[in-house]
Amino acid sequence: MKHRSVLFLASGVALLAASACSAISIPSILNTAPSPGEVVIPNALPTIGTLQDYESTLEQIYQLVSPAVVSIQVGQGAGSGFVWDTLGHIVTNNHVVDGSDSIQVTFSDGTVRSAELVGADADSDLAVIKVDLPAARLRPVELASSTEVKVGQIAIAIGNPFALENTMTVGIVSAVGRVLPVEPSGSGQLSYTIPDIIQTDAPINPGNSGGVLVDDQGQLIGVTAAIASPVRASAGVGFAIPSDIVKRVVPALIANGRYEHTWLGISGGSLTPDLTQAMNLNADQQGALIIDIVPGGPADQADLRGSNQELTINGRLFRVGGDVITAIDGQAIDNFEDLVAFLARSTEVGQQVTLSILRAGTTQTTTLELAARPSS
Repeated sequence: MKHRSVLFLASGVALLAASACSAISIPSILNTAPSPGEVVIPNALPTIGTLQDYESTLEQIYQLVSPAVVSIQVGQGAGSGFVWDTLGHIVTNNHVVDGSDSIQVTFSDGTVRSAELVGADADSDLAVIKVDLPAARLRPVELASSTEVKVGQIAIAIGNPFALENTMTVGIVSAVGRVLPVEPSGSGQLSYTIPDIIQTDAPINPGNSGGVLVDDQGQLIGVTAAIASPVRASAGVGFAIPSDIVKRVVPALIANGRYEHTWLGISGGSLTPDLTQAMNLNADQQGALIIDIVPGGPADQADLRGSNQELTINGRLFRVGGDVITAIDGQAIDNFEDLVAFLARSTEVGQQVTLSILRAGTTQTTTLELAARPSS
């Protein structure tokens, strides 16, 4: 029997939280060099000493991070979050608290406080709530840079799966650079994706949403948000919103209650060999193909062109013929995901950017001013 893999938001009881506000440095057991005279046997099983070091590292990470983990209850649902600062701000997923009339937060020591919503952003699936607690009772998370995350690195999740508070699971970063679709808030609304998503095989289940994924130093690399599974439980493919996006969005939510994403006003896809052949381009040409242009948006005002031809490839209908974006501000764009990621990482509303495009096989450049993305 075939099973269809479905993307689920990992809420109902959300994910973990990371905290590393102290100056404790936890050595990575993966970077431990052999001691003088030690014989290293390739592909050998770890020694008992190495296993003990590994266990000790995980224990220290749990002790360091778990005080920042919170459980969030919202009516009939639940999720996780983590302490952001000593002012009482707590970060979680937007889908955990969206539409909630009341929010209750439970800390690892059993302390329970009501929380109020400070700000939310559906397009990054992040939200900030606030509780009233003395600064000395709060252990903020320490953030790492998600751009430094590599496939194969240890990934540790601590949260509240199935309402089982302060649960830690361990795996690796199994992929980077994924995209996570954002559910439109209503029919006819524009749909977007969150770029630079971190994929992990650390078990993540309903209830893990809004918590954290941390590295071998106990620092946050992502906020766990969703799983891909045919059975609404961990199938070894979980997704976390990267910490570099969290760093940009959360301060704006605290200051203004909202975050403005930059916007070109296009929809599109990545070039494939079939599409390049259909458009008479070089077989190895890469880039982001513009399919539709939003009337009145930045791309429309800059006279960029969408696809106006239809063709069938392997039984599927495609639209082709639009401009192909190959670079933005000198940064090569190999696919549509590169374009989305660059806008999220490196641009601000009102900023002027220069696009390199291919139009009917001819290279051109154009400059436009980025606008604020309409709400999804």
